[in-house]
Amino acid sequence: MAKTNRREFLKKGAALGASSLVFGCGSEKRGETPAVQTNQKFRWKAVTTWQPHFPVMGEGVDALARWIDEMSGGRLQIQVYGGGELVPALSTFDAVSQGTAEMGHGASYYWAGKVPAAQFFTAVPFGMNAQQMNAWLYSAGGLKLWEELYAPFNLVPIPAGNTGMQMGGWFNREINTADDLKGLKMRIPGLGANVIKLAGGAPILTPGGEIYTNLERGVIDATEWIGPYHDYLQGFYRIAKHYYYPGWHEPGPVLELTVNKAKWESLPSDLQMIVRAAAARSNVWMLSEFEAKNNIYLRKLVEEEKVDVRKFPDPVLQTLKSYSDQAIDELTSKDPSSKRVYESFDKFRNQVGGWAEISEKVYYSFGAM
Repeated sequence: MAKTNRREFLKKGAALGASSLVFGCGSEKRGETPAVQTNQKFRWKAVTTWQPHFPVMGEGVDALARWIDEMSGGRLQIQVYGGGELVPALSTFDAVSQGTAEMGHGASYYWAGKVPAAQFFTAVPFGMNAQQMNAWLYSAGGLKLWEELYAPFNLVPIPAGNTGMQMGGWFNREINTADDLKGLKMRIPGLGANVIKLAGGAPILTPGGEIYTNLERGVIDATEWIGPYHDYLQGFYRIAKHYYYPGWHEPGPVLELTVNKAKWESLPSDLQMIVRAAAARSNVWMLSEFEAKNNIYLRKLVEEEKVDVRKFPDPVLQTLKSYSDQAIDELTSKDPSSKRVYESFDKFRNQVGGWAEISEKVYYSFGAM
């Protein structure tokens, strides 16, 4: 092929490729006409379960709104409201479903009372880590199930953050045996709460902004939150004696962006793609922030604050694992949606586990870290 012909060929290919991004697989049908870019401007509100501008999670939502504004050239602008500013922190699901706000950010296990199966899209005790959760959602059908689950509530869910592996929590009593969990009042959401209840404890769900006060006043005896970075900033080391690991209850918790479905369908397809791109960036950014800062702040807790960092005894973890299996069995036996979602989750976990066994598990056991 002559050089000039090749140049023309590449130009035509680039033009066709660009047009396919706008009019091809990324478009959504409205009758027979694909959605195209318009100059219409949208002004949306986003509510979150986090305190305003809360480190990483709240900051991540602020950044998400900024990225969408920049990528859309100002066509989609989002005003972010932290928990309690527009609606209570744990009312985000309802606020977006009902259209009080167009967007929300939080964790799907907060809505277990409304949608029991939603819990599987945040974290499963002794389940998959962050990269495995992403693989299930993006590449193995998990996100499609999530979308189907939320559709009756007029919501579109999109992964938009992950804390990575968490710590086991702060305790005002030693946990030497499973009996030490009996009567324990612990702030813990999701399936982990069901496990603590089966172990004889009393799980309590409160927003992140209320944990310190509740722990200080004895409303709770223990709390899980996230990891060393946030736990240091929250100051839990001032009021709890023992810091346990690992975070058996949340090995790779996903954070969600929810969009009101009717409002979502009113967006041109290019703005929908921009929202998804910004959410994917947020998913990577939040995980990276936690991974970068947790070890720094773990050292601060140990070296500067002299925190007692302890591993849960193996028999305690084994008991918790047994109760986790029981909690999942109880949920999936009575809720068809949970059964369907968990079957997908468990199938993929078993598949990806074979690869993990001969890759990262061996790598870490060899002492590579």
